[in-house]
Amino acid sequence: MNTTISFEPDTLTIEDSLFEEILRAANVVGEIYGVENAELSITLTDDQHIHALNKKFRGVDRATDVLSFAFRESDEPEVIGADFEVLGDVIISLERAKVQAEDFGHSFRREIIFLEVHGLLHLLGYDHIDDDERQEMEAEQRFIMDKLKILRE
Repeated sequence: MNTTISFEPDTLTIEDSLFEEILRAANVVGEIYGVENAELSITLTDDQHIHALNKKFRGVDRATDVLSFAFRESDEPEVIGADFEVLGDVIISLERAKVQAEDFGHSFRREIIFLEVHGLLHLLGYDHIDDDERQEMEAEQRFIMDKLKILRE
């Protein structure tokens, strides 16, 4: 998958090994779901920025852990004749991920990759609005995390 990772604000950083793990997870998801040539944007951010996005686009006035903006569901025009598909954007709060990793008793690395996988599944059309959808999405998340060999640590 052609993945672009950015930081907002640009003063945020992560270890190189985690950066590589994020790219690897995107590539594995791309292979599993047949979107190896897709375009993906991942933004790693803080609670303040994701809070503003959550309020603006979802009407929810608080920070969240991950947001997904699927290109398929947008009002953007279709890219005709391209050899790739634009999947969309996944935004992950590094601050929220750190807190959740501590709360759940696993590593920051695992939490970031889990949130990435969760966001990617949303871009691919999965959701968790009702119980059946939630169970299906959770099963997909477990399947991908197993493929990545990232277990609860």
